[in-house]
Amino acid sequence: MHLVIDAQSPTPPYEQIRSQVASLARTGELPVGLKLPTVRALAEQLGLAANTVARAYRELESDGVVETHGRAGTTVAPTGDTAHRLAATAAAEYAARTTRLGLGRDEALAAVVTALDVAHR
Repeated sequence: MHLVIDAQSPTPPYEQIRSQVASLARTGELPVGLKLPTVRALAEQLGLAANTVARAYRELESDGVVETHGRAGTTVAPTGDTAHRLAATAAAEYAARTTRLGLGRDEALAAVVTALDVAHR
């Protein structure tokens, strides 16, 4: 697994790790079941603190991209179903909240489009 950290980027290193690993898993470049390097090993490889890599792994796990198996390590999860399930849950929560706020469908969708545009910059 080849990751590149841009020290000059305004994006924090843990987020750079998270986004790169998520992208590699999504495209299949990191196959399901692949064991990732240990936190300590990846931190050493990238020249980062172990806590930085640990945070990236925690966020990847909460996103369903990786699974942690204790001493057996961290592996790439089958993200398709998990990612869709998590997105559907978030969408349902958003729909309920915008309804409570009195927003119409078009207003709610416009807010989502704006948020996605910002997130994908």
